[in-house]
Amino acid sequence: MSDHTVLHVSGRVLVGPDDVTDELWVVGGRITYERPAGVRDTVTVRGWALPGLVDAHCHVGLDAHGPVPAATAEKQALTDREAGALLIRDAGSPSDTRWMDDREDLPRIIRAGRHIARTRRYIRNYAHEIEPADLVAYVAQEARRGDGWVKLVGDWIDRDAGDLTACWPRDAVRAAIAEAHRLGARVTAHCFAEDALRDLVEAGIDCVEHATGLTEDTVPLFAERGVAIVPTLVNIATFPRLADGGESKFPRWSAHMRRLHARRYDTVRAAYDAGVPVFVGTDAGGSLPHGLVADEVAELVTAGIPPVEALSATTWGARRWLGRPGLTEGAPADLVVYETDPRADVRVLAVPRRVVLRGRIVG
Repeated sequence: MSDHTVLHVSGRVLVGPDDVTDELWVVGGRITYERPAGVRDTVTVRGWALPGLVDAHCHVGLDAHGPVPAATAEKQALTDREAGALLIRDAGSPSDTRWMDDREDLPRIIRAGRHIARTRRYIRNYAHEIEPADLVAYVAQEARRGDGWVKLVGDWIDRDAGDLTACWPRDAVRAAIAEAHRLGARVTAHCFAEDALRDLVEAGIDCVEHATGLTEDTVPLFAERGVAIVPTLVNIATFPRLADGGESKFPRWSAHMRRLHARRYDTVRAAYDAGVPVFVGTDAGGSLPHGLVADEVAELVTAGIPPVEALSATTWGARRWLGRPGLTEGAPADLVVYETDPRADVRVLAVPRRVVLRGRIVG
């Protein structure tokens, strides 16, 4: 496609879950629902169109050992793009990926800066590892570096306790979240277990990643405060393997991880039923490969979330939550086209017919 080519998307355009139209055009990289006059050079794509998918927990520029070279980060982003994930919330990375913002062929990234963890309480080479007295300063630093988000590590294994425990005192968390909000950033936290959740929510946190430790006591609190969760169920599937690996050294932790895994679907469904906002995230870039966004949507459906709501968690609702447009008049043309109606069967997300990024067909 040249810069002068008009793209015509014909079939069914899912502007919203119940807002369906027959066609749209892309002119100069932007969406319009008015047929352009006098156009000669037109490319037509037919099928069911959705806004570009959102992976709201992804790590571009990171692998299991820490930062990766730019060429590897590029491959990660291209893999996500091929899967239809055109908007990524990068939930913590030590790599500087700002150079990607100038690439018209790569997904858009909303960064949360680098993880902030307690000393020796997270994966090596990932995070700023600090003590509570420095938490406010580091949150301020990452709030300025990120794109409106900061990422805390809320709990991790405590080797002395032999199990997951909260990483931060309540007062330190409250002061740090207040500082992030003062600087215009939202705060999210990695949390597997139960103990840290109440303090984080009552301190004003905006989102919790994984949230496997939600219980009947904390689900209503999340719902009341409007705190979102990103369950990353494709990552939680690895818990039994992790538990097996730690069994001999940390048997309490291993048993805890197995319990959290066993009730993962019930946990997510209970949160959804209570009105907790749920969004799609894969946790790609650590031990998991990129390009798993369709798998995560399918996992949410398996957990009992209605298919249209699971779709919204990676399209209309997710974009609204992150402050990014969907298929609206004048919006950048980031969309994915499928053979059949994804509302009828979300598994079609795994096989995009066409991927359109910034108005160009890229896949």
